[in-house]
Amino acid sequence: MEETFVYHPKNVCSREFRITVDDGIVKKVLVIGGCAGNTQGVSRLMEGRKIEDVIALLKGIKCPGSRTHVDSCPNQIALALEHYLEGGKAD
Repeated sequence: MEETFVYHPKNVCSREFRITVDDGIVKKVLVIGGCAGNTQGVSRLMEGRKIEDVIALLKGIKCPGSRTHVDSCPNQIALALEHYLEGGKAD
């Protein structure tokens, strides 16, 4: 069943993620804020992949532009997907 959830990332330029999943597959990702070209590219590369695969690819990526210098929009997307898998539907 297709479901869209919203997540509000912390310490990065992006303000909101709207992620649509269906049967464990990422169907669509909309990132509000952040570096437009990069977030659009990452979003397109995520579509059609298993949630667990996306988490494995993105978790731990760092960006010197983040507030903490040890986080990133991709890492926050991985955290959002982990939150979703743990039963958290919205943030």
